[in-house]
Amino acid sequence: MLIFRGESSKERVTAFRHRVREALCLPARSSGSTAESSPNSEAQQGSAVVEFTFLALLLMVPVVYFVVTVGQIQSGSFAVVGAADQAAKVFVAQADPDSARIAAERSVLVALKDYGHSPESATVSIECDRAGCSSAGTTVTVTVNLDVSLPLMPFGDSLQLKASRVSASASQVVGRYQ
Repeated sequence: MLIFRGESSKERVTAFRHRVREALCLPARSSGSTAESSPNSEAQQGSAVVEFTFLALLLMVPVVYFVVTVGQIQSGSFAVVGAADQAAKVFVAQADPDSARIAAERSVLVALKDYGHSPESATVSIECDRAGCSSAGTTVTVTVNLDVSLPLMPFGDSLQLKASRVSASASQVVGRYQ
């Protein structure tokens, strides 16, 4: 770096500051006083943080709520698939159709509770392709329907606000040897 002997130290410092500002892509200062900034820039100081915070809250809260709602619906989907499959397996393992129906409904309740859903929002239907549900070769189909409520709604149950209704069916064949 060349230092010219004809420049004063104040001129060298000013030239150095000018080169640093250009290197950092900062706006050049006005030719007036360097210590005093304009009154408009003082009024704007800190407002970017406020604007960012406000916009972040305004935009992020609905996005987060959407993600939570999709997670609830996905949880409901997993719950009904597992509940229907387990209920069909439990139904065909029982010898008596009445006890099989009770055992299948209990297994649905357990599966729904495992995923955090209330049993009151679910319905279970069991259908057989033959008249005798416990006879060998009968196909038993269990269908589970679940109304998934909106998350974080304080009066969602009384207002009947639901995010979605999910359902799943599973079929099992009653074995020849029980």
